[in-house]
Amino acid sequence: MADLNEIVDTLSSLTVMQAAELAKLLEEKWGVSAAAPVAVAAAAGPAAAAPVEAKEDFDVILIGFGDKKIQVIKEIRGITGLGLKEAKDLVEGVPKPIKEGVPKAEADDIKKKIEEAGGQVQVK
Repeated sequence: MADLNEIVDTLSSLTVMQAAELAKLLEEKWGVSAAAPVAVAAAAGPAAAAPVEAKEDFDVILIGFGDKKIQVIKEIRGITGLGLKEAKDLVEGVPKPIKEGVPKAEADDIKKKIEEAGGQVQVK
């Protein structure tokens, strides 16, 4: 019988395409479904990349207010619910976060509103 360590080394060096072909051959030879082993073999291979997680929460940061400071303050108050003094302090203290940890759609909506009022926003 072959050395199990050699088999592990050989399987670990397979590319994803080679692992898929091996799965097909084993499925034909043994008459079984190899769906799960293909996933394991592909994940174990060095060519397999980790799945990229999509970012779900965004921070909306005010980076400027241009020459329309009053309009930007009004928009900030409407978005955040801050009082006049707090909104004014936020606008004058740029760069400052307007909202943090919001979904992409809400971040885009806030950015659009602030830019229409004359401000500059960055979404991170």
